[in-house]
Amino acid sequence: MEVLALFGPIGMPEMLIILAIVILIFGASRLPELGRGIGAGIKNFKSSIKDGQNKDE
Repeated sequence: MEVLALFGPIGMPEMLIILAIVILIFGASRLPELGRGIGAGIKNFKSSIKDGQNKDE
């Protein structure tokens, strides 16, 4: 599972380091809340893109 990033591919070790940093910053108890917020933001973004495409037609 390789994801292309600005500085090259991100592998599993890099993803684990990023996850550890996020846990240190936000705390394990706030991770579900943070995930829900990010999910809602992505859903709203996709919805607004769809609405914008429908208005153009």
